Amino acid sequence: MKKATSAKGAAAKRAASAGETGSAKKAASAKKAAPAKKAASAKKAAPPKKAASAKKAASKASVAEKASKGAAVRKAPAAKKVAVAPKKATARIKGTAPAKAVVHPPGDESPTALVRRARRINRELADVFPYAHPELDFENPFQLLVATVLSAQTTDLRVNQTTPALFAKYPTPEDLAAANPEEVEEILRPCGFFRAKTKSVIGLSKALVEDFGGEVPGRLEDLVKLPGVGRKTAFVVLGNAFGHPGITVDTHFQRLVRRWRWTDETDPDKIEAAVGALFPKSDWTDLSHHVIWHGRRICHARKPACGACPIAHLCPAYGEGETDPEKAKKLLKYEKGGFPGQRLKPPQAYLDAGGKPAPPLGAG
Repeated sequence: MKKATSAKGAAAKRAASAGETGSAKKAASAKKAAPAKKAASAKKAAPPKKAASAKKAASKASVAEKASKGAAVRKAPAAKKVAVAPKKATARIKGTAPAKAVVHPPGDESPTALVRRARRINRELADVFPYAHPELDFENPFQLLVATVLSAQTTDLRVNQTTPALFAKYPTPEDLAAANPEEVEEILRPCGFFRAKTKSVIGLSKALVEDFGGEVPGRLEDLVKLPGVGRKTAFVVLGNAFGHPGITVDTHFQRLVRRWRWTDETDPDKIEAAVGALFPKSDWTDLSHHVIWHGRRICHARKPACGACPIAHLCPAYGEGETDPEKAKKLLKYEKGGFPGQRLKPPQAYLDAGGKPAPPLGAG
């Protein structure tokens, strides 16, 4: 009897154990099934999202395509004919080499490419103007200093026609320092702004006598302290009277270096620094002469003679002026157009190249 009871108890225990094991397996199975169901549910939900995303992308693409078509339609009439520099100079200036192959400087020109193009322009201008020189008549540093101060707001020609009488009466700084201002004003009247210029030349003469023993100093820091003398005037004197390299940033120089995209600066001191960085210092003085001569003779402010320009193939601004070779030739000035130059007493090399001296004041 006891054995039967114990047997039943054992059976009951085994059944309970089996029940617990079964419920555990079911729970484990349920846990495994839950992620699978979620994954299946997520997979089923995914296609609608992708479809919505695809529809949005298609809609955006359609809008972009329509916008680009509309922009193309609007921009089409604005197309302009771009002037291209000739491969060869059709209207060569006498005594110059033919233009080289066409070069189109890109808007994003690299610094190295800019240096190469700038130096090439200078070399080719040196071939065109091998006799380039300061176009103010002078015999010593004092005369050049005074003439340069007088050249503000007028032409070198007018200064050259005026200074012979001035230097004949006041040949030294001591003489001009002691001059009667009214008498000097009368001589300088043709130069314009004669009262202000009289004050400057008498003032700088007194400073030379009092501070430098009557001698023109050969240092930039000393020259710019003189009345009426700025960096431009100082570099003209240093480069041409003392042989010290300097860049003369006058109105022609400023105009051309911006046309050639050497710099976008407008301040003369910043232009000087930007252009100076493109060339070795030894080139600065001659570079100034080449650029200024080209600006006076060919690359004019209002109407450049593009069709007669020997460096048209290197110029980003080609086409701003007259491109017809025959019409452009008529725009050339000074010796290139057969007219007298700026100086009454030019260097012999200039005369040998066909240049003509300027007439004296009052000559027909």
